Amino acid sequence: MNNLPDETKKRFVAILNKKMDVGRTLNVLGHISVGLSNLLTPDDAAYVDYTDRDNNLHKNISHYPFIVLKADNSNKIRKMREEAIARGIKFTVITHTMIEGGSMVQQYKTKETPELELNYLGVCLFGETEVIRELTKKFSLY
Repeated sequence: MNNLPDETKKRFVAILNKKMDVGRTLNVLGHISVGLSNLLTPDDAAYVDYTDRDNNLHKNISHYPFIVLKADNSNKIRKMREEAIARGIKFTVITHTMIEGGSMVQQYKTKETPELELNYLGVCLFGETEVIRELTKKFSLY
């Protein structure tokens, strides 16, 4: 327990398009979270195991905060994506072309859609708290 880094130094932030229904919102959150975790190195994130009073183990809960924010529209998520690229921040996004038909169809639809026509549904970021906070300060909690 004592070997953990300062939990205030890094954070995960998901920004979700508020125009989605609850089911779609949760699906998008799941996909971008799992995708982002695959980009992280063992040194990036820290995970904690919890043991309850009955000695049951609850494994791999993020040591760092995971904050969920909402965006008014796709363009706000697009701009966040551009900022993440410019600053070298690890991130994942999901668009309307990545939702239905299985991954092969989704890849084709995405490839055939100009970037400006993509409807961004969510972005998930991981990085230094101060940098992420600066980028996301205009968004409100979901």
